[in-house]
Amino acid sequence: MCQRDFDLDPSVLYLNHAAVSPWPRRTVEAVAAFARENGRFGSRHYDRWQETEQALREQLVQLINAADSEEIALLKNTSEALSVVAWGLDWQAGDRIVISDQEFPSNRIVWESLKSLGVEVIAVNLCAAETPEDALIGAIDERTRLLSVSSVQYATGLRLHLEILGKACRERGVLFCVDAIQSLGAVPFDVQACQADFVAADAHKWMLGPEGIALFYCRRGLINRLQLRQFGWHMVEAMGDFDRRDWTPAGSARRFECGSPNMLGIHALHASLGLILGLGLPAIYSNISRKISYLIELLKDNVSFISDVETGRLAGILSFRPPDADIRARYAHLQRAGVVCALRGGGIRFSPHYYTPDTVLERAVQILLEPL
Repeated sequence: MCQRDFDLDPSVLYLNHAAVSPWPRRTVEAVAAFARENGRFGSRHYDRWQETEQALREQLVQLINAADSEEIALLKNTSEALSVVAWGLDWQAGDRIVISDQEFPSNRIVWESLKSLGVEVIAVNLCAAETPEDALIGAIDERTRLLSVSSVQYATGLRLHLEILGKACRERGVLFCVDAIQSLGAVPFDVQACQADFVAADAHKWMLGPEGIALFYCRRGLINRLQLRQFGWHMVEAMGDFDRRDWTPAGSARRFECGSPNMLGIHALHASLGLILGLGLPAIYSNISRKISYLIELLKDNVSFISDVETGRLAGILSFRPPDADIRARYAHLQRAGVVCALRGGGIRFSPHYYTPDTVLERAVQILLEPL
C-alpha cells in the first residue's frame, strides 16, 4: 500500500480526503480512455458501457455487503439519495426524525424540509449520555419514525457504532438511515450487520471517485414503499422499449434513477473501487488508523484535539485547534505551503488516506507549528 497508486505533485501535501480526494492513476487512465473512445466512436460501444455500469453495481454490493445489486441505485450525490428517502416516505403530522447535533447540512436540511408536513426533527446532543449511541437511542419515542446519522461525523471524526443503533431501531420499528460518505472506502461496512434500511454516499471522498455519482442503498422490502418524485425513461421496468406506451416503475432500486446514467462517473468509480476492493477494506482501515495514531503522536504536545482521541472511535478524520488563537491565519499558512486540509468544526481537519506517506504527515505538522 503505497503512493505509487497516485500521481500527486510533490509540492502537494494532501490531507483532505474527507472533502474531495485525488483520483488514483488507474482512474485517471480509465477516464482518459473513456473520453478517447467517445471522441472516436461516440456511443458505438454503449453495450460495453452498460456492462461497466452493472460491474460497478456489483462492486458496491461487495463494498457494503448488500444482498444483491437490485438494492443498489446510482444517483448524483448523497443529498439526492437522502431526499429520495425524505420525500418518499408517507409522513403524518407529529412524526419525528432523530438526528445528531453534529451532522453535515446534507443530513439535516433534507429532514428539516419536512417541517411543512408537520414532521419534527430532533437533533440530539451526542454528549448527553454515557455513549453517543445511548444519547440517540434515548431520544427515540413512540412518535419516532426514522433515525438518520452519519457513520462518521465530518467535523469531529466520531465513528458511531452502527450495529447498536440498527438493532435498537429494528426492535422499536424505526427506520434506520445512514449517511456513509465519511466511511465507505475507509472503514469496513456491513449493511446487513448494522441493519440499515437506507445508505447514501458520494464517491468523491474515501472511495477516491469523482463528484456527481453516489451510492443509494434501499433495503429490498422498502423499495416499493418509497413514493417516486422523479420520473423518466431509465426508471421503468421495460427500460429501452421506447415505443411502449404503458409503463411501471422498475422493481429494483433502479426506479430511483429517473434519467440517463452518468457513464463518465461510472467508469471512474468502477476504476477507483477496483483499487479499493483489491487492497481490501480491513487493510485500508488498518493503514488509515495507523496514520491517525501517528498524527496524534506528532500533534499531542502542541494542539488541543477536537476529535476524541481516547476512545478508539476515529476513522480517517482528525480535527484540532492549533496553539495560536488565529485559526484562519494558521490554515492560510498551511494552504500556502501546499498542505491541503480543511477548516471544520472550529478547527483544522487533517484526513489522510491509506497511501499517505508518513513524510507528508511529518512535514504537514512541521509547517503547522512554524511561526507565522
